Amino acid sequence: MLDVLFLAIALSMDAFAVSIGLGAKHDSRKLALQAGLYFGVFQAIMPFIGYLGGRGVLGWIDAYAHWIAFGLLILIGGKMVYEGMQEGIEEDISAITHKMMLMLAIATSIDAMAAGFSLTLLNVNPLLACLIIGITTFAFSWAGVKIGKRSGTWLESKAEIFGGIVLILIGFKMLFA
Repeated sequence: MLDVLFLAIALSMDAFAVSIGLGAKHDSRKLALQAGLYFGVFQAIMPFIGYLGGRGVLGWIDAYAHWIAFGLLILIGGKMVYEGMQEGIEEDISAITHKMMLMLAIATSIDAMAAGFSLTLLNVNPLLACLIIGITTFAFSWAGVKIGKRSGTWLESKAEIFGGIVLILIGFKMLFA
């Protein structure tokens, strides 16, 4: 279950980074709750979709499943580290609408769908794992808005780099487990 918690923290870093940016530009209790709900729900749903897809093909690729999970986690983690090192690529968000929050939630949770494949290799209840991922993301997103109000955006990239490194480490652990 510790693997699921580390996975949840790593996957929530994209949403955390975006929430910090939102909080730096806008602040309200409503925004913190809204970010937590949007990001938490999508981060819970997407890995489950990835898990179902993984279960569907696991019989065909059983001998290579660890390598595929390793590759996916390395790619996702590497992408997060790369994006965390980029500066000034985020647009200034002037108005926060439900449509914009929906787009951000989908964009930050696409990686979670690919990472959901790794749930097929862990000895965990996938529904419980996805619930943990959703609750963790809710908490990090809510906190991200609050932290963004106090600190500005300097923490955004560091959160994304941290999440990427954790995913890479989980990938190596799955390969050698």
